[in-house]
Amino acid sequence: MENINLIDTFAEFKELKNIDRVTMMSVLEDAFRSVLIRQYETDENFDVIINIDKGDFEIWRNRQVVNDNELEDPNLQITLTEALKIDEDYEVGEEVTDEVKVADFGRRAILNLRQNLASKIMELEKDHIYGKYKDKIGDIVTGEVYQVWKKEILILDDEENELILPKSEQIPSDYFRKGDTVRAIVYKVELRNNNPLIILSRTATTFLERLFELEIPEIFDGLIIIKKIVRVPGERAKVAVESYDERIDPVGACVGMKGSRIHGIVRELRNENIDVINFSANIQLFIKRSLNPAKINSIKLIEDTKRAEVYLRPEEVSLAIGKGGLNIRLASQLTGYEIDVFREMEQDNEDVNLDEFTDEIEDWVLDQLKAIGCDSAKNVLNLSREELIKRTDLEEETIDNILKVLRSEFE
Repeated sequence: MENINLIDTFAEFKELKNIDRVTMMSVLEDAFRSVLIRQYETDENFDVIINIDKGDFEIWRNRQVVNDNELEDPNLQITLTEALKIDEDYEVGEEVTDEVKVADFGRRAILNLRQNLASKIMELEKDHIYGKYKDKIGDIVTGEVYQVWKKEILILDDEENELILPKSEQIPSDYFRKGDTVRAIVYKVELRNNNPLIILSRTATTFLERLFELEIPEIFDGLIIIKKIVRVPGERAKVAVESYDERIDPVGACVGMKGSRIHGIVRELRNENIDVINFSANIQLFIKRSLNPAKINSIKLIEDTKRAEVYLRPEEVSLAIGKGGLNIRLASQLTGYEIDVFREMEQDNEDVNLDEFTDEIEDWVLDQLKAIGCDSAKNVLNLSREELIKRTDLEEETIDNILKVLRSEFE
């Protein structure tokens, strides 16, 4: 029975298709020789023959024939009488080779050998998984959700290897159930308690970069280069691209006809808004493009502090800043410049700056008006009385007085 169990373990070992033949045979032979050393104190006179294809093995011992009264080491020597039982042609001084049956080792030795082989199987599997995924860091992998926990998801790849997708590496709107197919990049691979731990990510910028390579042939072929990516996962991303071939429009190639190419990426990222921007070494032009969809009037660079002052019409300010300041924050990360936005007023010879009314209106009241984007008299007068009351913290009586003063200026 022990021998059958050992053969079963050996058969299990030879099924490891991921282990190369040389490594497999070396590990198997080492396991058998370790048992021989414990059993006979040496393995030098043994030949271990392993048949990978059949899944079995043979152990042969080589001993020198000596006279019956000269036997000193029964492991290295065999008496002439015993040798003649094997073959009647043997003579003193010749070498006898006979097969050693594993069953003769005893139950304990066979159990140790079986455990040793099982341990080697596990070690080789761990080494294979660690090496395989260490080489895949930054690559997209696909797996099936096996278990969903509060802080992470357990995913199995096509070889039943366990992968972990932490909550922190999931897009906020991600929702997975058991059996769902998941795509993510291999974010990092580490050993924890001697076990390989493969961490995936869907929030890393590399994930978006790999999706572009999959969906855009020109990027995969190197005709279009991704210069930089910044993103807030699930919300918005900005991708700067460049082509060294003047015949290729990098932005158009990435977006595709009516957004056909980028649509799959957006869907994978849970409708993340992706701005594809034509990279430029001209930093002013690059900043202008990065603040899309806002239209910029002028840009002033302050090189010493890596700051940029952007001037644009009042109605464009909200577009430049974006919801929650997201657009301007991503534009700053993409360009490497801290961007400050300023309203640029239209020239109007008949309009009057609010600072001209300091004699009639108190400074703190003027500051309240400026805080809602009103820098001139006509800016204020273009708003209704109700809107001014609603948008400022000023009393109705104060608003009425302001309107009276400003209207008198144009009467």
